[in-house]
Amino acid sequence: MTAPPPADTAARLTGLVRALRGHGLRIGPAETVDAAAVLEVLGFADREQMRAGLAAALLRSEGQRTVFDATFDLFFPLGVGTPEAVRADPPPVPDDPEPPRFGRPDPLREQLRERLAAALADDDRAAQARLAGEVMEAFGRYGTGGAPGADGWSAQQALGRLAPETLLARVLAALRERRSAPDLSDLVLADEIRRRIQDFRAMTAGEARRRVAELRGPERIAERAVAPTADLVDFLYAGRGQLAELRRTVHPLARKLATRLAARRRRAARGEIDLRRTLRRSLTTGGVPLRPAYRLRRPARPELVLLCDVSGSVAGFADFTMLLVQAMSEQFSKVRVFAFVNRTAEVTGLLRGGDDPARLAARILAEAKVTGYHGNSDYGSALGGFAERHLDAVGPRTCVLILGDARNNQRDPNLDALRRIAGRARRVFWLNPEQPSLWPTGDSAALAYAGVVEMHSCRNARRLGELIARLLPV
Repeated sequence: MTAPPPADTAARLTGLVRALRGHGLRIGPAETVDAAAVLEVLGFADREQMRAGLAAALLRSEGQRTVFDATFDLFFPLGVGTPEAVRADPPPVPDDPEPPRFGRPDPLREQLRERLAAALADDDRAAQARLAGEVMEAFGRYGTGGAPGADGWSAQQALGRLAPETLLARVLAALRERRSAPDLSDLVLADEIRRRIQDFRAMTAGEARRRVAELRGPERIAERAVAPTADLVDFLYAGRGQLAELRRTVHPLARKLATRLAARRRRAARGEIDLRRTLRRSLTTGGVPLRPAYRLRRPARPELVLLCDVSGSVAGFADFTMLLVQAMSEQFSKVRVFAFVNRTAEVTGLLRGGDDPARLAARILAEAKVTGYHGNSDYGSALGGFAERHLDAVGPRTCVLILGDARNNQRDPNLDALRRIAGRARRVFWLNPEQPSLWPTGDSAALAYAGVVEMHSCRNARRLGELIARLLPV
């Protein structure tokens, strides 16, 4: 792959940086200059080496690599800088692009499936990448525009026609014949084949994004089609895989927040200026108070109480926050955690059990009495139960965090119970995973509760970390 013109290279690099910034990656001018130097040194001869060099210059953590790879493929696709004359010709497309009728053979499809099975058996990623392009060219176009691909490209449509998952038995039979390690079971081989098929699906999705980017511009596609980093995933819409990735970020985020809270605590230990001692010190410097003296404070570590809604879609938000607070427990003199759906129960002991974090919410629902005669959220009943049975957990050094979307299913919000809790606590903050524009809608009582305590929108892990570092007392 030869280098494109310098102006085009600069435009692609700055476009890549803008797209990565749009996904929340902190990339400054210094990193951009370093990336330009990387391109000058490495050139375009080895695309994967160039990818690794740019990642080393622009990224700060391994968790950002997935977003970087998908965005890199849009701005530096395979073939950038290669003269048109030496680019591979696209595979032939049949005159009839419509799917064959039931029972009618499709020679092109069978040929691609046969080649894909061989590439999967050989674990030939280069061949799989070429096949991803051919599959998209053959089956991925949609729309009625005059030009090929004028309306768009769909990886889902192409993969649906190809059905790579159905090649498992064929590839497994080929590997059985050639495997050199007879101790490997068919289950191990089958898992390996499924991984290779999943990788091929990802290649095809990347090829679809690249082709759409050629039509509509890479920056627009990078904004809409590239999944965000784990710390920017919306709690309410996170899938199982994204929640698992979020849980892996708990301990790094907890260490970062613990460092910030410790620094705030050190600064807070320096109280107000002691005027008498400051004037006495100034006698040695001709009356100029160069070294002010402070009244040192010995602030005790605060207590923390979590009150978490563990029902429905907000369970992932509460689950992640409980794990984060558990990892930060050393920063507080006491931590107590209460969960509810429509009844409140203490679950502090369940968090200390050391079980699989993915099963935390399920275990709370199974073992703690957090539901009554119905299974719907009832914030008024839960707050009332907490105020009646657990108010001793709240004291003058306690910060209370309430986690939930405040959707009360048209029941009494019981504002008096919330006022009783706020009257005993040092501070009370409500973290709501919904955006503020939704608070006045439907069965939400968010605005009513926001009139009693501070309510903050908290839609992802990055925002949660910022709020904890800023709001919690020291």
